[in-house]
Amino acid sequence: MTEKEQFLGVLEREFPTTIKVLKAFPAAKADIKPHAKSKTAKDLAWMFVTEEKASEQALDGAIEFGKMPQAPGSLPEVISTYETAHRAFVEKVRRTPEAELNQTVKFFTAPKQMGDVRKMDVLWFMLMDGVHHRGQMSVYLRLADAKVPSIYGPSADEPWM
Repeated sequence: MTEKEQFLGVLEREFPTTIKVLKAFPAAKADIKPHAKSKTAKDLAWMFVTEEKASEQALDGAIEFGKMPQAPGSLPEVISTYETAHRAFVEKVRRTPEAELNQTVKFFTAPKQMGDVRKMDVLWFMLMDGVHHRGQMSVYLRLADAKVPSIYGPSADEPWM
């Protein structure tokens, strides 16, 4: 199995869980945020789209964070956009030759520091950062008095036994 195949396998396994977490969030509480420095739930959900867009830009040769699309007005629209954008991202990765994934792109290597990073490593970074944001979203769910679905195992709201 190639690294690209491994990445696509993990990406496709994580996506349904992320969608399940996002869809569990009450749309009427999309503006909730646990702290003044935190993002709103809707803005946190939008991170899934922007991280995949940044990954697409990496595949194209340069990430331009200033050229990310703006979030739509509602959480359901964010989720719908993510579902559509995710399918396009998966296809872009599938079409990218393996050798191209080993080329480098400028990406963060430390605070306020950019360096050459292999495109495949950027993709893995963004995927793992998305898993991190999904964990944050599960905390937001609890703060919104919503049910937290099973992610990697049972939750208090979705026990396995």
